[in-house]
Amino acid sequence: MIYDLIIIGAGAAGLTASIYASRYKIDHLIFGDNPGGQGNLAGTVENFPGYLSIRGPTLVKKFVEQAESYGVKVKTEQVVGLNKTGDVFTVETEREKYQARTLILATGATYRRLDIPGEEKLLGRGVSYCTHCDAPLFKDKVVAVVGGGDTAITGALHVASFARKVYLIHRREAFRAEPVWVEKMKANKKIEPVLQNQVKEILGENKVESVTLDQPYQGLKELKVDGVFVEIGQVPSSVLANQLGVELDEQGYVKVTPKTETNVAGVFAAGDIAAIQGGVIFRQFVTSAADGARAAAGVYQFLHQQAPTPSWGS
Repeated sequence: MIYDLIIIGAGAAGLTASIYASRYKIDHLIFGDNPGGQGNLAGTVENFPGYLSIRGPTLVKKFVEQAESYGVKVKTEQVVGLNKTGDVFTVETEREKYQARTLILATGATYRRLDIPGEEKLLGRGVSYCTHCDAPLFKDKVVAVVGGGDTAITGALHVASFARKVYLIHRREAFRAEPVWVEKMKANKKIEPVLQNQVKEILGENKVESVTLDQPYQGLKELKVDGVFVEIGQVPSSVLANQLGVELDEQGYVKVTPKTETNVAGVFAAGDIAAIQGGVIFRQFVTSAADGARAAAGVYQFLHQQAPTPSWGS
């Protein structure tokens, strides 16, 4: 059997793509060995429309339930290979092979971790990988931001608009971020750089209480903090895209047009794996969901070249 579409990845982008594909009556499958994706790592989400506050795992569970309400079950088989013969794509999993006329790659990206004691235990309990997601939760608190690139500096500036104090911990002597961001950071009295130092452990029972450093800072090797933001980058999950010859940017993200099309006909990409050319990098639940919806619409147009895309007015 040849399906119209196979979606690879069951995070916010892939699940939304499935919801819209079902509504477009596109015969499809969706694969995701971890339904919900990176959303399962989110703590409290307060910036997704319709919810004043909701836990990340709860939100993505609702995504899964809505996608499966149309009769499409998320297959938890791991996809290990992709190839294209003529106009048909073959998706190979650890169990069997499937074929489709189009693909949506929604494989996401993984946050780089510190891999230190306490990081996993306190994830969602003060440990976060997204300042834009969780900064408001630390109003008038003391937090640590770990990293030295643009993401860390801009993240520290964002957190400082809520927190009482921000320790910006970087292992090198100088920051790698753009000079303009470094200047803004240095001008912010709430941000205190801690250079040539690394976090060795995150301490706390039910929530973050402190971090230990590998070098003394102002005579102390332990800093009392209420939260830790790890901002040392992401690793795009682009191995499968490479197998199809999909064009990647210099960081390894899939290049897509505003319609989410890649350079390979019939292949679309959505969510954290996708880099819209000329667009703003903003990896959030809401943008991933929007990408998924656009990708499904793109697939419909691809499959029905002469037909207008259905619209429900909302």
